[in-house]
Amino acid sequence: MHLFFFLSSFENLSDMAASRTSLFLPCCMLILIALSNVAEVCGSTKLRPSDCKPRCSYRCSATSHKKPCMFFCLKCCAKCLCVPPGTYGNKQVCPCYNNWKTKEGGPKCP
Repeated sequence: MHLFFFLSSFENLSDMAASRTSLFLPCCMLILIALSNVAEVCGSTKLRPSDCKPRCSYRCSATSHKKPCMFFCLKCCAKCLCVPPGTYGNKQVCPCYNNWKTKEGGPKCP
């Protein structure tokens, strides 16, 4: 009788541990996803080189000078691994992108 009680309580403990684990993992995943979204919005994440083309396409979408805009945006993204959000301004989000200047002292990155 005592052995049956011990075995049944052991099964209950393993069921509780399994249910806690099954709740713990999805909660951790949700927290990680939320934190990665916050980091992306804040601009603190570095882009992968493969992310440059779509980001620059959007950045240059409002200009009538698409070819030079894309050329310099891709060059800046390759160096800085960052493209400011939006089609204009917001360069303070990417200090490297913002501070890279031409020989004349003008902004190199669109």
